[in-house]
Amino acid sequence: MSTQQPTRRSEQETLLSVDSLDVKFEVPDGTIHALRDVSLAVRKGETVGLAGESGSGKSTLALAIVQYLDANGWVDDGSITFEGEDLLSASKSDLRSIRGNRIAHVAQNPARSLNPSMTIGAQVRETIELHQETGSSEETDERVYEVLDQVNLPDPAGIAERYPHELSGGQQQRALLAIGLSCNPDLLILDEPTTGLDVTTQAKFLDLVEDLKTEYDAGILLITHNLGVISEIADRVNILYAGEMLEKGPVDDVFTAPANPYTQALLATTPEIAEDKEVKPIPGRIPELDDIPDGCIFADRCEFATDECTSGDIETETVDAERDHESRCLHWQDVLDNPIDVPEKGASQRTTGEPILTIDDLSKYYDEGGFVQNLLGDHDPVKAVDDVSLDIHESEAVGLVGESGCGKSTLGRTLLKLHEVTSGRIEYDGADIDSLSKQELNEFRSECQIIFQDPEASLNPNRTVREVLQRPLKLFTVMNADERRERTEELLNQVNLGSDIIDKKPHELSGGQQQRVAIARAFAADPSLIVLDEPVSSLDVSVQASILNLLEDLCEEYGTSYLLISHDLSVIEAICDRVAVMYLGEIIETGSTEQIFEPPYHPYTRALLSSIPTLDPHEEQTRIRLEGDVPNARNPPSGCSFNTRCPQKIGEVCETDDPSLADRGGGHCISCHLDDDEMNDPLDTELDAS
Repeated sequence: MSTQQPTRRSEQETLLSVDSLDVKFEVPDGTIHALRDVSLAVRKGETVGLAGESGSGKSTLALAIVQYLDANGWVDDGSITFEGEDLLSASKSDLRSIRGNRIAHVAQNPARSLNPSMTIGAQVRETIELHQETGSSEETDERVYEVLDQVNLPDPAGIAERYPHELSGGQQQRALLAIGLSCNPDLLILDEPTTGLDVTTQAKFLDLVEDLKTEYDAGILLITHNLGVISEIADRVNILYAGEMLEKGPVDDVFTAPANPYTQALLATTPEIAEDKEVKPIPGRIPELDDIPDGCIFADRCEFATDECTSGDIETETVDAERDHESRCLHWQDVLDNPIDVPEKGASQRTTGEPILTIDDLSKYYDEGGFVQNLLGDHDPVKAVDDVSLDIHESEAVGLVGESGCGKSTLGRTLLKLHEVTSGRIEYDGADIDSLSKQELNEFRSECQIIFQDPEASLNPNRTVREVLQRPLKLFTVMNADERRERTEELLNQVNLGSDIIDKKPHELSGGQQQRVAIARAFAADPSLIVLDEPVSSLDVSVQASILNLLEDLCEEYGTSYLLISHDLSVIEAICDRVAVMYLGEIIETGSTEQIFEPPYHPYTRALLSSIPTLDPHEEQTRIRLEGDVPNARNPPSGCSFNTRCPQKIGEVCETDDPSLADRGGGHCISCHLDDDEMNDPLDTELDAS
């Protein structure tokens, strides 16, 4: 690691300078002005955050920097320089030598960016051989293993031989980062690097980024809708909206004293653990960029807007010259003096009824082997869900949390008979779902819906939004054509989508729009129970807040019950009545939301809560780093399943005896050998504080 003293920002060398950039796209209906007068700088050894809603132009800016715009897009004005070199006038050969070598662009979706037909090691090797002087094959292999080890992938030699589909989402993300880091780039562009990662994997990833920045003194452009991530690791932040930069400055200044209404609105709409604030969606939606309104681009959604905001050019104003804090707003001083009021969250008024879904000793195993293998005893199944019991009541939202690979999605899908049960019993409304007749099973499927994590994979690519939303209405209701049309428009409005997308197909929509269509489809026939598998992980904070409020409203209005699967505990806290914590196929803690978020905690729950980034850049957190990945579900540890990673392990009993899920009072159940006082003990000082 580098031991040099940190350099003052004013003395740092500028790696990347984007000045007054305009980007346009030619589309069938005309020209989209995607970026307008955008300026940004990244200095050596600095992390710069770029935030804004979906459709603001964040990824477009990243693609413009590395000259990867689609054929119908071009830079219409402005300049992009990297270490003094003009990228816009660089030749193709010059760009090839820069991309992947001096500038690494880590794209948003690792599953799409990694080549499915090549091993991970071959993809890292390809980048090294393309840009670096390589020695022997053995030396190149050593470099491949070294960079895989740098990104905290276990068994680098083994990972190098695997294909992308054999890795978890978090491992794929780290593999993609390894490719980007393989040539020690000067500038690293990370586009939504933590979207879809659970909180412990995200924490490891952020630690890794910080370590690499320190070791290589690289500049990092971090694009994300997760403001907590920016608060935790960025030095400066840029707020982009509908193609225009509305505020920029040090994270400390922008997040504690935002001088732009849009920045304030983004912060107000972000749920926070234990802050007891009501998430407040931003009214309206981002404008279409083929018809830019005059005046301030944010005026029609702004609480501070006046008539003068709706005409003329809105210039960028200096908030603090010494701190390089700027805001594109006529009323920035009023914004500072009168911040948006964020109301406290009121107590839940929901009254839950009888259990609508009961799960008793449910197990779901994969790859169970044949008769001979089982007879010989040389084959262990993958225990994705192992002996789980849980109730979901009428009008109740139950949260299911845990790391990637712990069995959350498998449990959700098994409940709706998308997977066959290995053992155990599932009752819906008092009836065993395995004993339902064909007609009763159809009724069960109309009453119980699921929203998948990847909307692109779950929406029919050949159907328009209208057809997608009307299909469940045709299958499960007696509505006529006019009623179906009216209901379709109502559903789009509920998920904050305009009627302009109704005749588009999924590939014509953004990821956030696709997810909202999937949510609207699930609610189309007013189901009694919905399994929501990471329904808002791909959405920006404003849309996420709208969806969370929508889920609460529908739960109260229609009595809909939810099983909400999420790695984001702030989302769980925002709408759930009860929470179940899952680890390696088992439920290890359950209780009301208040009980789960207050001590005593299971050590695993405690680690999850400690890994959540905060919006306050000044808040010090004691983070619990869990060593290693979740153990193999084919061969789980004996005793307590968490004992191999537990920072509060007390001895041999943890390795030999599997603790029962015992009530610690008031229905708060924890599976752990520690007593309540031991769970509340301060952790060792060797656990990192950040």
